[in-house]
Amino acid sequence: MDLIESIGHSSLKVYPQRDTTQLLFASDEHSRIAEKLNEVGVRFEKWQTEAELAPGAAQEDVIAAYQSDIDRLINEEGYQTVDVVSLDASNPKKDELRQIFLSEHRHSEAEVRFFVAGEGLFSLHIEDKVYEVLCRQGDLISVPANTPHWFDMGPNPGFIAIRLFNNPEGWVANYTGDTIAERFNRLEN
Repeated sequence: MDLIESIGHSSLKVYPQRDTTQLLFASDEHSRIAEKLNEVGVRFEKWQTEAELAPGAAQEDVIAAYQSDIDRLINEEGYQTVDVVSLDASNPKKDELRQIFLSEHRHSEAEVRFFVAGEGLFSLHIEDKVYEVLCRQGDLISVPANTPHWFDMGPNPGFIAIRLFNNPEGWVANYTGDTIAERFNRLEN
């Protein structure tokens, strides 16, 4: 397992699910990332992030700053629930939260994350491959329903992500019990 250094652009790396040493695809060009993810039904876009918010910002401040973007997504896709994950390195629950997100899980509906600050490593287990997407400020990613995935915010998180769901209950993880996430890369920030 490698540590991914957090420098520069968004990136995508694709590996076979059983061989983390065999890199099948890599790019830090947004258009190539979006094209490759679109092939497996994952939406990946670059959006404007003009509000100055620091990781740890209150949910209501983040939602207020991006209300028009949130409303547009709700109108396009019919999302029912919006929340915000806003964590900085001083959060006393950072280690506990990291472990919750690091276990492979699914959602019965699509999950959308719009990164308005910072970064996080999304790993998608699709068919016989793992797609590692380093998301940064301005990235919007939509993980299709029932897609096994995990998320690494790193040992010292510093990000804000707006999440949208079709489930009125919001973020509900159905853990797969597979330990695949333990074999793949981690975010070192």
